Amino acid sequence: MRIGVSHRRQVLRQGYCRVPQIGGIAVTVLSIAVAPIAAGAAAQPPPIRIAVFDFELEDLTPSAALLDRPTGSAAAMEKVSNEARQELVQSGRYLVIDASRVDGKAVAEKSLRNCGGCEAGIALQLGAQQSLIGVVRKVTQTDYYVVIRIRDAQTGKILDQEEANFAGGEEGWGSGVRMLIRHQVLPSQTTP
Repeated sequence: MRIGVSHRRQVLRQGYCRVPQIGGIAVTVLSIAVAPIAAGAAAQPPPIRIAVFDFELEDLTPSAALLDRPTGSAAAMEKVSNEARQELVQSGRYLVIDASRVDGKAVAEKSLRNCGGCEAGIALQLGAQQSLIGVVRKVTQTDYYVVIRIRDAQTGKILDQEEANFAGGEEGWGSGVRMLIRHQVLPSQTTP
């Protein structure tokens, strides 16, 4: 019996001696693996300053034509605009400048989508590097498109334009905008 106990002590001692060696190797490997990640995190560029204008409603439904006015609510459009701003901020890539209170005919009339890129100049005046306008294009009571256009504030060049079709009433428009930003706008901004 003594031989078994002695042998077990020897194995335990050898195992105990090996654990710090393995642990030391693991720490070294881990630090080598983490160093590039930490360096990459430190090298992250500062967030892009983007002026986000209130989303506009383009109502193409027969009821809007009949009534001669949009059938969507201002509260729904405000929610859509806030959802877009929040999604951009949460990405960590953008510093959002709220451009909804800017004086200007196209901003007040919610017709930036038709002003030929005038939003870029307004964004530049606000100190932004980029501008974002968005449109909810309602085609039926339950079918709508979300269009997002991002321009370089300095040059007015379109950097990205994304569009997606969704189904649902105005209570879901904010969700559609979040999905478009999360799955199409943000990924396209990381491509060189």
